[in-house]
Amino acid sequence: MNAHTMQSAAVLGSGTMGNGIAQVLAQTGLSVCLYDIAQPQLLKAMQTIQANLDKGVEKGKVTADDRDAALGRLRVSTDLMEAVQGVDVVIEAVPEKLQLKQEIFQQLGTHLGPQVLLATNTSSLSISRIAAVTPHPERVVGMHFFNPVHIMKLVEVVEADKSSNAAVEAAMALSTRMGKDPIRVKDAPGFASSRLGIAIGLEAMRMVQEGVASPADIDKAMVLGYGYPMGPLQLTDLVGLDVRLNIAEYLYKELGDRFLAPEILREKVAKGELGKKSGKGFYEWK
Repeated sequence: MNAHTMQSAAVLGSGTMGNGIAQVLAQTGLSVCLYDIAQPQLLKAMQTIQANLDKGVEKGKVTADDRDAALGRLRVSTDLMEAVQGVDVVIEAVPEKLQLKQEIFQQLGTHLGPQVLLATNTSSLSISRIAAVTPHPERVVGMHFFNPVHIMKLVEVVEADKSSNAAVEAAMALSTRMGKDPIRVKDAPGFASSRLGIAIGLEAMRMVQEGVASPADIDKAMVLGYGYPMGPLQLTDLVGLDVRLNIAEYLYKELGDRFLAPEILREKVAKGELGKKSGKGFYEWK
């Protein structure tokens, strides 16, 4: 499990996080197979990656040759076993459903040798529970990337109960190789970043619900007063209100009342106001 000699990777799930991880791995120099269950989703993901790289060229942050080389290292597949065949590392980025992730890791553990690093991009679910279904849980870690993956520097490397030090160190080194700045945390509900981010976000929502201030003014308070690059409500719109509600419900179950989701969040999700992806959340998006 030497991150410096890894040459190939599979990324499972072609949504916002998955296509971003695949893009950065390809830019790092690895051959990457991006897997999803449906071809249209993969087509959309490749279009997103192309657009991100084209924008990088326009801004002078990526050369045209590097863009073309990265695209040349990417391929897609709707066959899970074909996608992971012969790879050095697998990073799973499917929806935040424990049973779904366990089903995938059970298959990976059965078909891939113990030398292959297995990572999940979950933002809050237990890495230990995901790893428990594999024959070699010591090679499973969390690698929590942040959106947008090709811009955000942080990767939260999560050490599960049975993660080997070699696997954790490999994930840290791979993150660094990808141009990221990783932190190492223990497998606890919400890890470090999600737990803190959700706590602040939920309190900001309660303030809107109670009429303390507008979303824009609450966000401005955190940006100008505390140096946040983005306010907690704008960030919630970017991440997705449904995603934040799922995380809050999981943390409420694990940690208690301090993570009880406010009614305003539940009501907005019920109405389909999911943030930027739906056009409306705490803000209007065009």
